[in-house]
Amino acid sequence: MKSIFFSLFVVLSLVYCFAHLSNAAIPCGTVDMKAASCVAFATGKQPKPAPTCCSGLQQLAQSVKTVDDKKDICRCLKTAVKNFAGVQDRFLSQIPAACNIKVGFPVSMSTDCEKLH
Repeated sequence: MKSIFFSLFVVLSLVYCFAHLSNAAIPCGTVDMKAASCVAFATGKQPKPAPTCCSGLQQLAQSVKTVDDKKDICRCLKTAVKNFAGVQDRFLSQIPAACNIKVGFPVSMSTDCEKLH
């Protein structure tokens, strides 16, 4: 159930991972659902991201229309990742390449979402 709240990304963090904004174009609930299946990989419990992880993150990436969208997703993911013990940056950082997604910034729990451009 907690995996529903994770967004990896991470990725993007995903990875890189954010705070819910009521006026967000992409609601955190949507981000959470799209990234939920990434938790097992982000914690090292699976050797590669699940296909649903990659497809969910690809859908999120395609939904980004503005820098603010990217920042919103980042904030949602950062907030969500705090709900999961064992999420590791070394796995988060691998998600974009493993899923063949270009995010344009390093995916990490320490990514500063406000500096994304």
